[in-house]
Amino acid sequence: MSTSAPASIRAIVEREAARLRAMGEPAVSRRPSAAKWCPKEILGHLVDSALNNAQRFVRGQLAAELVFPGYEQERWVAVQDYASADWQGLVALWTALNAHIAHIVGRIPQMKLATPCRIGEAASVPLEAVIQGYITHVEHHLGQM
Repeated sequence: MSTSAPASIRAIVEREAARLRAMGEPAVSRRPSAAKWCPKEILGHLVDSALNNAQRFVRGQLAAELVFPGYEQERWVAVQDYASADWQGLVALWTALNAHIAHIVGRIPQMKLATPCRIGEAASVPLEAVIQGYITHVEHHLGQM
């Protein structure tokens, strides 16, 4: 894999980890509105995304085509009750998971980046697009905090 995706993930972690660690109560538990997640829930969602995507990045290298279930984000966040989680623990978990994802992505052979991946009901895309989508997704949600 080219060095850009792993480097991007590492740069996001380096840039954001200190900022996230510096955030504290009550701000991380405050919802901007009843229909929006608080920062704890956003970061919990990013933990879920990291866990799901780590599997996609590994499984996409092991199969001719990856078919992976979708992700019910609202239900996952609610079931895990991220709103009551320890903030510093969430930050440490998110940081460690993304360091590992950068490690995984940095070792994907170039030919495996074309592996077709279908997630849920979405159209099939190459593994490389899943990786880029993950980076965009992380940036989007970090921008909400």
